[in-house]
Amino acid sequence: MQTATCGPYFRRLNGILNLSRYLHTQKHAVHVAECPRNAAQPLRLLLIGSPGSGKGTQSERIQSNFSVAHISSGDSLRKNIAQKTEVGLAAASTMSNGKLVSDDLMTVVIKNELDQINSENWLLDGFPRTIDQAHILDQMLNKSFQPLNLVINLSVPEEVILGRIMDRWVHIPSGRVYNLSYNPPRVAGRDDVTGEPLTKRADDNPDTFKVRLENHRSLTKPLLDHYKDILVTLHGNTSDEIYPQIERELVNRFGMLPHRLERNPSGIRSTPRKFRKSRAAPQVPEEPHFMTAGANV
Repeated sequence: MQTATCGPYFRRLNGILNLSRYLHTQKHAVHVAECPRNAAQPLRLLLIGSPGSGKGTQSERIQSNFSVAHISSGDSLRKNIAQKTEVGLAAASTMSNGKLVSDDLMTVVIKNELDQINSENWLLDGFPRTIDQAHILDQMLNKSFQPLNLVINLSVPEEVILGRIMDRWVHIPSGRVYNLSYNPPRVAGRDDVTGEPLTKRADDNPDTFKVRLENHRSLTKPLLDHYKDILVTLHGNTSDEIYPQIERELVNRFGMLPHRLERNPSGIRSTPRKFRKSRAAPQVPEEPHFMTAGANV
């Protein structure tokens, strides 16, 4: 092998080869290329998916298993409102008048989050939702020479999503989401962190949700076309089916290693550790007041 062609990547070659052997023992085996694409680049990821596709769950797993900062538009907006920042006060005033937060204001929220993070690797969840928002985001990122370099679209069958939605309960103040099938609260009907009551969203019913899915598809298609050069669509019925595919992309494209292999690259377990969702980490429901006009999906 010519180590000069891959530079710093080969310093982690042993760990990556171990990862390759590990993943080949699993259902979602992957081939780790000798010289990963964009190995020297930091990860700048946008996660796209329909309501109920598991964006929050996957974002949490990526954040906890890699050195990646997670920026959720909904969480960031709620934080600014709670802290009564200038942006938060403007957003609260807009929403109190029954209006939707503007694209420009949401861009400021995202920009402030990007300016404050301590990691060069980050992922966006929840913004952009429309092609207009994508153009604004592109302009902002290009000014700082850090454009998106990967967009992952989560493709989950409609019938699976509808089943998830029917079992979904939300803690509105924090955005934490529970599912009676696979992530129930410790105490029925109560948030694990605060003990406050959980709420069933009024639009979490089959008829209304099908309309939301159609609206989402119409808004998302231009986004997928816009990002086609850096787009990867991953398919699965469960988060456990999709997440290993995400790991494969991060390893093969960016030479990234999950923390469990960085800590012990030669002692890989023959059975993968089960991924568990942290009950304390907030998951963001697709709240209409976090979206701009035309994006109420």
